[in-house]
Amino acid sequence: MKLANRLVLLFTLSVCTVALTGCKRHSSAEHFYLVTANTKLAYWQSASAGLDKIAKEYDVHADMRGPKGFDPQDEVAEFRSVVALKPNGILISVADEKLMQPEIDAAINAGIPVITIDSDAPSSKRLYFIGTNNRQAGRLGGHALVQKLGGKGNVVFFTNPDQPNLDDRLNGYKDVLADSPNIHIKEVVDIKGESTAAFDYTQRALALTGKDRVDAFVCLEASAGPEVGEVLHRGNTKDRVVIAMDLNTDTLDDVKQGIIAATIAQKPFTMAYFGVKMLDELYHNPLPSLTTDYSVDPSAPIPAFIDTGSTLVDQSNVDQFIHNQ
Repeated sequence: MKLANRLVLLFTLSVCTVALTGCKRHSSAEHFYLVTANTKLAYWQSASAGLDKIAKEYDVHADMRGPKGFDPQDEVAEFRSVVALKPNGILISVADEKLMQPEIDAAINAGIPVITIDSDAPSSKRLYFIGTNNRQAGRLGGHALVQKLGGKGNVVFFTNPDQPNLDDRLNGYKDVLADSPNIHIKEVVDIKGESTAAFDYTQRALALTGKDRVDAFVCLEASAGPEVGEVLHRGNTKDRVVIAMDLNTDTLDDVKQGIIAATIAQKPFTMAYFGVKMLDELYHNPLPSLTTDYSVDPSAPIPAFIDTGSTLVDQSNVDQFIHNQ
């Protein structure tokens, strides 16, 4: 009887200890990183806020690293430096897939889980992609473009070539424009990561007339929209269509004023927040192998793609997005 009482007491004490201390799943020793380019953009500041929120909730470290401007080579260097820290997982938005693919593969081979967000590298060994269905986002913008142009006109696109998400968006626009033979893509402009290039091009384009006239400007990345809007605002130009990208404060103001016809909203906060959740899950419940190609496994323990969603923002709903900024 004494032994039985002693066992009950020990069990009761152990239960009380767990109740008081908790079974802590997370630890401040866990380190996760997001690597990207153009970290100064409002878009990535939103992602950084997502990192901060999940880090506080989980009591882990989650930091954003990368060049302030658009520099794919610097992004590679930053990724290498993060890999050298041997973190528990890495999120990466890929500026140049050809440059980043071998780096991602090396990290995976070293036993570090890597998930792409925002911009994918499907040819790499990354585990999966979390972000916008960028081709669908392009189609969303394409339908708005066709409607605003009334089915005819010349269009210029601003982009950074070889950035996978932007290429997907451009292809989405092309999908829609294939059914509008009177809308012509006049030029796809490489702004080389410099938003001022869009400003300068737009200034020159407004002087073109006749068959060379530019009727619409489509910005496939976040920084060009406000630059194009500023040119139109200064010239009091109201007969051109602008489709922008993302929720820069200036972009939303221009949508509200009618300078920009529409912009496509993404969820960088959600990408980063949910991305760390998934890396944490992989840390606590490791995959049998990081190098297995789960995309061809019908019983895969992980998805191939998690779509965080995109929304067309125009004057009908812009106030909701301004309120939520």
